[in-house]
Amino acid sequence: MQISSIKTLSLPEVKVIQFKRFKDERGYFSESFRLSDFKALDFLSQFSFPQHNESFSHTNVVRGLHFQWDPPMGKLVRTILGRMVDIVMDIRKGSPNYGKVLLYDMSVNPQSEFSEWIWVPPGFAHGNFFTEDTYVQYFCTQEYKPDSEAGISVLANDLDWSLCSKELKDLFESIKPITVISGKDKNNYSLKNWSADPHSENFK
Repeated sequence: MQISSIKTLSLPEVKVIQFKRFKDERGYFSESFRLSDFKALDFLSQFSFPQHNESFSHTNVVRGLHFQWDPPMGKLVRTILGRMVDIVMDIRKGSPNYGKVLLYDMSVNPQSEFSEWIWVPPGFAHGNFFTEDTYVQYFCTQEYKPDSEAGISVLANDLDWSLCSKELKDLFESIKPITVISGKDKNNYSLKNWSADPHSENFK
């Protein structure tokens, strides 16, 4: 795996790992994961990835914001095909960025010289929205436990979007009238209600 750059986003614990594509007249090849290379990154060195997931989402689907508290789960996420805009929110109590959201565009361009992973650490809620039919891959630091998962609705009116670019926030707003979102995600906690839940103390 040839890592070409590491980007720190507006929530500084969230990183984007760009890795090189090797292109020729046939297309390209990339080595998307090599354990030794990820272990050499200080922010990933303590983690393993015992569960790998794949999802497909139709145009205008919105998912999230999801997290697991026992044990807390981090995620490496990448777009395989299509366009995902990732949504990440800090849910660590006491953090100066508590309740703040970032948006990061992870569209796939076959002509690009690199592909990307986004690293969403434990203590951050994760979601996404899609402007076209999209395949996504997740590497998770814990196995999924349905009795210790929760979510904050991405449509809640008490989230702080001030870190987001106007372009991506406007894009999100433009799809909301035709959004496809599950009833569970739509009716999840507001930030205020999650803050009052005792399980929120797992993230500090």
